[in-house]
Amino acid sequence: MQNYFNYFTEIEEHFQRRRGTILLLSTLDWALIETWKDAGIPLEAVLRGIDSAFDRYDRRPTRTRKVNSLAFCSQEVLAAAEEMKEAAVGSERNKEDAESGLDAPQLCAYLRHNAALMRAATLQGEAERVAHESADSLLSIVSSIEESSSRRLHLEDIERRLTVLEEKLNAALYTSAPESELVAIRADADRQLAPYRGKMNAAQIDQLHRQFLHKRLLERHSLPRLSLFYM
Repeated sequence: MQNYFNYFTEIEEHFQRRRGTILLLSTLDWALIETWKDAGIPLEAVLRGIDSAFDRYDRRPTRTRKVNSLAFCSQEVLAAAEEMKEAAVGSERNKEDAESGLDAPQLCAYLRHNAALMRAATLQGEAERVAHESADSLLSIVSSIEESSSRRLHLEDIERRLTVLEEKLNAALYTSAPESELVAIRADADRQLAPYRGKMNAAQIDQLHRQFLHKRLLERHSLPRLSLFYM
């Protein structure tokens, strides 16, 4: 995927350009971008889908309301992804690490920063234990990078480790959160999703709920996202 580690910022900036004004993306928007990323939808397909959605919107005879969420573009994004998938049958994508633009010092600094945030977070019980173990794992990755004679970055392997760490932390945060808090977060997600339910299927909505909940729990404890997408 071109611009692999700029996925989130590229989408945010393109949406803002097409909207014509700066609009900070909501928790729902970021969760939606993550569902696209997890589904392997190429950045180019997302940008095409945003353009198609706004082109259709601009052709409307009356436009009394602004587009205020990426969810408005979800159907067009999926359509663009399907078109690209069909066009790319039989082709191979070059995913060499060099394309990412990352270097070892930059990556190590990112991992150390996240390890420090993990240790500084105010947590209890299982969540605290998992956070501290995750911090140790991040520093272990740093050590392996710094001790490597080639200093070559195996980004896909690192990303897989970070995904596992974040999944374990997410599970610990979920089980330690009060039921009332989880219900409130889901209710907030329902309110934000309401205008766009007709544009998404049940599986997409369920995934958005999970991503929304995950992001809110991390925000509550000032914990970082670990994926290299957030560098």
